[in-house]
Amino acid sequence: MPAKTFPIFIVPLIIIISTLLASFLPPSQKDPSRASKIPVVTSIYPLFFFAQEIGGDKVNLINLTPPGLEPHDYEPTARDLATIEQSRLLILSGGFEPWADKIRANLQEKSVRILVAGENLGIQSADPHVWLSPTLAKAEAERIADTLTQIDPQNEAYYQTNSQNLHQELDVLEAAYRQSLANCARRDFITSHAAFGHLAQAYGLNQIPIAGLSPDEEPSPKQLAEITNLARSRRVNYIFFESLTSPKLSETLASEIGAQILVLDPLEGLSEKAIMEGKTYFTVMQDNLANLKIALQCTK
Repeated sequence: MPAKTFPIFIVPLIIIISTLLASFLPPSQKDPSRASKIPVVTSIYPLFFFAQEIGGDKVNLINLTPPGLEPHDYEPTARDLATIEQSRLLILSGGFEPWADKIRANLQEKSVRILVAGENLGIQSADPHVWLSPTLAKAEAERIADTLTQIDPQNEAYYQTNSQNLHQELDVLEAAYRQSLANCARRDFITSHAAFGHLAQAYGLNQIPIAGLSPDEEPSPKQLAEITNLARSRRVNYIFFESLTSPKLSETLASEIGAQILVLDPLEGLSEKAIMEGKTYFTVMQDNLANLKIALQCTK
């Protein structure tokens, strides 16, 4: 008796149906290895980087702000909110997430822990860009490591070892900044927005921002005229702009006073291009240091 044969279209149809069914499975069932990992959500890139370095392969990490998007402007989607509710830990910066208060009530009913990494660091400033000071970045990283340990105590040694390694790298970065910025002909630098207050304070510099704590806070014509006059009087040769925002204001000011422009990245996020190029928190901080040395005319 001849063997039964299936119509030729049956096999592709089975594959298509299987693929569609798999797309509806939760991530832990699609990849069983993820089920044992701690689901962690971060709001901005620096926190994602620190959590990644500390959590390693023990965490399933998601960053809410998409690559290339300015986090000041970001509002979580319904899908983001669902992701947060399914996590064990939500890591916020503080000062960047006006939406956080709206979801706290919902998260109280879930087993989601909230860590505001930029709070309780002993600083008296409204500037939320604390990671731009390597010393304050260490404090943020330590809080992340301690919180992961509390959630997942069986992997305490793993988290603390990774945290110590990250601290050592941050110490090397801090030493490079301190040594490189110790002997500079200038101490003033003009930035597109007031993101570098902690960095300036740490190394005895003076930040002159064109805009406020958010890039959206554009200066009035009077304020821009005052900054222009100040830049002329102090013979500023370089105006800094950022990678994720329009350089228009910086270019306008530079044109007015005959200065050049350079990037000083507040590291609020990375573009897709930067990610493809292998940029990280440390490489961008080194790039920032190189440009500061040029603008401030620093010598070894």
